Amino acid sequence: MRTLYVRVFLITIGVIMVSGMLGFLLSNIYYHTKLKDFNDEKLVGIATHMKQFVEQQPGTMEQYLNNAAALGYEIYVTDGKGNDQFYGREFREKDLNKQAVELVLNGEVYHGVAQFPSKPFITGFFDNQLSNTVGVHLQLGNANYALFMRPDVILQFGELRIFFALIGAFTIGISILIFLISTRYLVNPIERLSEATKRIAQGKYNLKLPTARRDEIGQLAQHFMTMSRELERVDQARQQFVSNVSHEIQSPLTSIQGFAQLVADRDLPEQERERYASIIEEESRHLSLLSKQLLLLSSLEQGNEDLSKVKFSLRDQFRQAVQVLQWQLEEKELLLRISVPDSIQLVGNEVLLMQVWMNLLGNAVNHLPQGRSIEIHAEQMDNQCVIQIRDTGDGIAAEHLPFLFDRFYRVDRARERSSGRTGLGLAIVQKIIRIHDGTIEVSSSPEGTVFTVTLPQM
Repeated sequence: MRTLYVRVFLITIGVIMVSGMLGFLLSNIYYHTKLKDFNDEKLVGIATHMKQFVEQQPGTMEQYLNNAAALGYEIYVTDGKGNDQFYGREFREKDLNKQAVELVLNGEVYHGVAQFPSKPFITGFFDNQLSNTVGVHLQLGNANYALFMRPDVILQFGELRIFFALIGAFTIGISILIFLISTRYLVNPIERLSEATKRIAQGKYNLKLPTARRDEIGQLAQHFMTMSRELERVDQARQQFVSNVSHEIQSPLTSIQGFAQLVADRDLPEQERERYASIIEEESRHLSLLSKQLLLLSSLEQGNEDLSKVKFSLRDQFRQAVQVLQWQLEEKELLLRISVPDSIQLVGNEVLLMQVWMNLLGNAVNHLPQGRSIEIHAEQMDNQCVIQIRDTGDGIAAEHLPFLFDRFYRVDRARERSSGRTGLGLAIVQKIIRIHDGTIEVSSSPEGTVFTVTLPQM
């Protein structure tokens, strides 16, 4: 398996190679399109000066051309009849054709540098070929000669070539070294994140990552820590949920089992038998309600609940809920006020939203002392509908408010268990409100409790 360091090293080498090739290609294109003609004209000017000096002082021709060659030029002189003379370093290829020689002997100028073929990865400036020269006519007495010359790159730039080659080599080597060292600064946190994923997979959520960095790695580590804490919370909630479900199921099952054994006693008085049978029926009903609510909650969380939405009157729905609770309201002599305009129309799932109102109103009715009151108020605000269900009970202690919507949470555990309630109602309410893109909040004081539901006007 290739490590990240090896991949970074190979990518670095690849980038340098590709960049070098592209850089050479672009530089070569620039030479052929912009510099080649300029270089040709410059060399023609130098050759013309050589020609003029030699023609003025023909006796010093050999010495002059040898000196010129020593200064960094390659020179070829011919009369076209086999009398050839080379000065300076030898040409790599003597590929000058006879037509070029005849051209110069007839007094024309040979522009071999400007006419050198353009090739992507061959730079004419460095190509030491006889055809890659400039030529001028040379008149010595009655004899005609052709003088061809080009710069001797190795002689002119020998030390500079080594110097620039060393600069390039050191630059590339040091760049790779620094890049690999700096890569460790990036790779180390990634390795730690990789190790953290293994720990999370093993169920170990107590992680410590470098979150002080102010870059993407730091942000990733911070998000990773947040995810770890959330996973830990979810895992704890799952364990707590399993524990609560086990407890909620075990309690009625134990009761059913115990009273069933008592009912089986033939000597048991009939009155006791009927009482025990009613307890078994009540506990069975509690189990049935618990299973239904667990199934509903699971269905809501998985998104499997049918959310066919229709438009309906909010006031009519509250009236239906009040009719169901009418006998409980009368039994406890509770006063109910409804302040919901007929104009408020909601778009949602009627069955699920009815369960929301039934649960909130049912909780208020069950917890209110006799003779108190409940108020239902709704109003439209911008594109939202705000519904408040307010009671005048004794309120809920502040330490309980953050946990009211948790599954199986009960403010008064003894009283709630004896009432047959499951502790899932508000969790279901919150889930239904959320899948309708709404919110639910609760506030409480000694004067009473207010549940505020906000739903969008679709």
